[in-house]
Amino acid sequence: MPSNLYPTNTMQPYLIGICGGSGSGKTSFIRRLRQSFSEEQVCILSQDDYYLPRDEQYRDENGERNFDLPKSFDKKKFRHDIERLLNGETVMLQEYVFNNPDAKPKMLEFKSAPIIIIEGLFVFHYKKIARKLDLKVFLNAKENLKVIRRILRDQVERGYPLDDVLYKYQHHVLPSYERFIQPYKEEADIVVNNNQDFERGLAVVEGFLRSKLAVHL
Repeated sequence: MPSNLYPTNTMQPYLIGICGGSGSGKTSFIRRLRQSFSEEQVCILSQDDYYLPRDEQYRDENGERNFDLPKSFDKKKFRHDIERLLNGETVMLQEYVFNNPDAKPKMLEFKSAPIIIIEGLFVFHYKKIARKLDLKVFLNAKENLKVIRRILRDQVERGYPLDDVLYKYQHHVLPSYERFIQPYKEEADIVVNNNQDFERGLAVVEGFLRSKLAVHL
């Protein structure tokens, strides 16, 4: 048996899924959680690092690649790596840099921990993954705010042209949200509204994680 597996008398990690539409604040929420807990306490795995290669992405009727579909990701590998973390193993993964030619992807190391958080657009939609979740957290925001956040992020951080950002939001992002993400809001255990800020919701989730760590440690 590999040495990095948990002993048989140790509790299995507690698995939390964080979902929400593009621009709902998932990345910022996760970043704040990361600052509050060590890697020995909490492991965070992002669905974004499982995007399929650009050439394998589905093209819409206008020939534009759609990166906002459940099939845009390597779901099988994502699920496999989650299972490995739940079994106490370490996962190595190449960072996804959102097709930015100036960015050099790094090799990322994810070590199992008492609490494992997986985040992404479709973590509730993937049935085999959703069934493994012990807690579901949904980040919610008004549609107009999500559009503005998406524009700011994609233009500033990723260098995408405004016309491209707006086209993809209208034809890819919003239809996908309405079909594959929003319906699962009703299944969430915690809904964090992020129209102004998510401080109260963050405090609730942080408190819950600390209570779980007290049980595991």
